[in-house]
Amino acid sequence: MKTNPGRFFEDYSVGQVIRHAVPRTLSGGERALYHALYPARGALYSSDDFARACGLPQSPLDDLIVFHTVFGKSVPDISLNAVANLGYAEGRFLKPVYPGDTLCSSSEVIGLKQNSNGKSGVVYVRTTGTNQRGEPVLEYVRWVMVRKRDPDAPAPETSVPELAEAVAPGDLIVPEGLRFDEYDTELAGEPYRLGDYALGEVIEHVDGVTVEEAEHMLATRLWQNTAKVHFDATHREDGKRLIYGGHVISLARALSFNGLANAQMIAAINGGAHANPCFSGMTVRAWSEVLDKAETAVPGVGAIRLRLVASAGRGTELRGADGKYAPDVLLDLDYWALIPA
Repeated sequence: MKTNPGRFFEDYSVGQVIRHAVPRTLSGGERALYHALYPARGALYSSDDFARACGLPQSPLDDLIVFHTVFGKSVPDISLNAVANLGYAEGRFLKPVYPGDTLCSSSEVIGLKQNSNGKSGVVYVRTTGTNQRGEPVLEYVRWVMVRKRDPDAPAPETSVPELAEAVAPGDLIVPEGLRFDEYDTELAGEPYRLGDYALGEVIEHVDGVTVEEAEHMLATRLWQNTAKVHFDATHREDGKRLIYGGHVISLARALSFNGLANAQMIAAINGGAHANPCFSGMTVRAWSEVLDKAETAVPGVGAIRLRLVASAGRGTELRGADGKYAPDVLLDLDYWALIPA
């Protein structure tokens, strides 16, 4: 049998390292398609001239293009038989990626826990993306619920990794050369710098985007994400195709431009949860809460920690009285961004 049915829960073991196929060279084409799929308008990712004024050699590719590409490489080996991707932690963007760079990725299994129903289990992996020079550009932990091939297969010993609540500000990487001393807020779209935001401030991002079946299918193909739940309408009992969680992340991040236009670069993903499934026809809206602020080692470059929430409803309710996520909440993402101080 030459075809690959993908790994099931019982095929993983703690300490296992998996190199993912296939290397991918990124170009301006990915940027154009990304900006066609999502209402992204970050100046640093739109203009070479703006990026050079900020000390970079040219405009890098959007951070989430890098995330989706590295993530997509891992899908055939980690989540082809997934029920759902559950969350993220300890993510750090380590180096900008530019058109012409080639990305590879690999994952190490760092935890396993079988679910009580015996039909699936949670697999924890640490994934690293590298460029053509072997330099790490991104690392993150994610956990995913994966079906078992044989429900009667013995459960592995439970091993749940201890994960940091957040990446420490001192561990954030500021790209070499980045500076904001000549930052043009008028061209960026808003005047607000780090000092203009207050801890606990909540920003409703006003706009909404209705998810179309064709767009999310195009997005998952663009990132070479082969998870069956996104393509095969017979894979779920309700006959629906689950919207790729990264599609929701990119929509919410793009919507956050309205109010956070100067939160230019994602430096870290502290944690994240896909709280409820997203399906075609839902309208995604977003709001952000300022969780923390910090200085970096580079004068003029600050860091802002944000909770980014995507919702299929209106308002800023995150959890109900029972402590569970409100039914309209699709995404709860905690991340650090670099912003002019």
